[in-house]
Amino acid sequence: MIVLGLTGSIGMGKSTTARMFREAGVPVHDSDEAVHRLYAGAAVPLVEAAFPGTVVNGEVDRKRLGDRVLSDKDALRRLESIIHPLVRADAGAFVADHRKGGTPLVVLDIPLLFETGGRERVDKVVVVTADPDVQRARVLARPGMTAERFEAILARQVPDAEKRRAADFVIDTGLGMDHARAEVARIIARLTGDKPR
Repeated sequence: MIVLGLTGSIGMGKSTTARMFREAGVPVHDSDEAVHRLYAGAAVPLVEAAFPGTVVNGEVDRKRLGDRVLSDKDALRRLESIIHPLVRADAGAFVADHRKGGTPLVVLDIPLLFETGGRERVDKVVVVTADPDVQRARVLARPGMTAERFEAILARQVPDAEKRRAADFVIDTGLGMDHARAEVARIIARLTGDKPR
């Protein structure tokens, strides 16, 4: 089985590309989805202990937590030390299940793959990219996003050019959905020997 890591900086089209892999029949483990589940389950007592007042109605309030950690490097590191091992364990169980079932290819959608040492957990890496102006416009169109918040997030991420250099495959999502879908099919074919659909 091949484990393909999917990553890219904020606003580069990673979620859309992950959906294209799913639509092509490839199982995808989404780290953000795993965090959402953990913020309503296993991570709740750990996050509340580290950041009192960030749990509301039995779930981690992402906005409250973000306000606490985004501009505080130490707090962010503390949060990551809680969440990253839980997400890794969740992804590990996903991979193990598919390996047992004989699945030929799975995707681990990991936003901070290079930043968190995720490279050694995957066989190949695909990086999604787009022109910086396209990226900025996409991100600033998100509800509640500000230019300051965008810059703070970008500052924590490995630069796009570095990610592209380290990738096995690069998909430019700025070239449109059809191009991205064709690239996804080409990558699947290359890794599994299946003809692109």
